[in-house]
Amino acid sequence: MSWRRDAAVAGSHLFVIGVLAWLSGYPVVFPSLGPTAYVLAVAPGRETARPRRVVGGHALGVVAGLLAYHTLAAGLGVPTSLEPASVAGARLAASAVVSVVLTAGAMLVTDLRHAPACATTLIVSLGLLPTLRQGALIVLAVAVLVGVDAGVRKAAPVQSSAALAD
Repeated sequence: MSWRRDAAVAGSHLFVIGVLAWLSGYPVVFPSLGPTAYVLAVAPGRETARPRRVVGGHALGVVAGLLAYHTLAAGLGVPTSLEPASVAGARLAASAVVSVVLTAGAMLVTDLRHAPACATTLIVSLGLLPTLRQGALIVLAVAVLVGVDAGVRKAAPVQSSAALAD
């Protein structure tokens, strides 16, 4: 498979999610989908691209992000302008750190390692998508992305040209 095909596959994955976001008005396009689409496109046979790891890793990231945000930084968010060295800024930073620690630990313990899930946990813990409903939409969007990948692989079963290490 050429780099062009890999790039087109990654783009096709996000295209479907983008159309769903556009038609529904729901926030189902978020930054960690990009790296996930890339992993699925260029490393389909790798452990990190397995559906269980992709969906499970992001689900763990959402749970950890929700726990950290609602425990440490509820009501705050990155888009908010924060004063330097403020308590609010410290709370948000603590939420981010705790969410990544929880996500990394949970992924390692459960063998659901998928690095882009650490971006998902930051999206939640920094207040960008901090509600339970938004967390559920994140997991749903990831599951749709995995489903799109399965459909693409079934329609055109070709190995990727890129090689990623787990």
